Amino acid sequence: MTVSPAILALGSNLGDRELNLRLAVRDIAMLDGVVAVAASGIVETAAIKPDGIDLDAPSYLNAVVTVRTTLAPQALLDALNGIETEHGRVRDVRWGDRTLDIDIIAFADLELHTPTLTIPHPRAADRAFVLAPWLQLDPDATITGRGRVAELLAPLESPAEYPAEALL
Repeated sequence: MTVSPAILALGSNLGDRELNLRLAVRDIAMLDGVVAVAASGIVETAAIKPDGIDLDAPSYLNAVVTVRTTLAPQALLDALNGIETEHGRVRDVRWGDRTLDIDIIAFADLELHTPTLTIPHPRAADRAFVLAPWLQLDPDATITGRGRVAELLAPLESPAEYPAEALL
């Protein structure tokens, strides 16, 4: 049985955002075939919509979790989508406000493109709210095919750190 490392990005901008992230980390750690290894601190960012930053929408709290898993990438995505649904995630509007969003950012060194899953995440290299918390966990992190996380983050505006106790 192969055990693969994976990087997960979490976000919430509805309800008790911090609690949503904490419960998501707990639920991820409880998945069969998944061991939560580490969780970043929380960062806060403005909502991003297809047309750009939306200052009228509630801001997001974001974090990154590293896991080790025996699940295949699609099985992991299905399990994470189940956690989102359990936490009230509604998928009515693309990039809409949400109680919980969990994305697979990286899965080992895999490059994958299917109708339901692209690894590495196609927009991760451009999102400080993914890169900054990931860098907290691994200063040598890289995105397969894109480069070092520290170098990708350098030209971006870093998100604000959110005062909170560790998620894991």
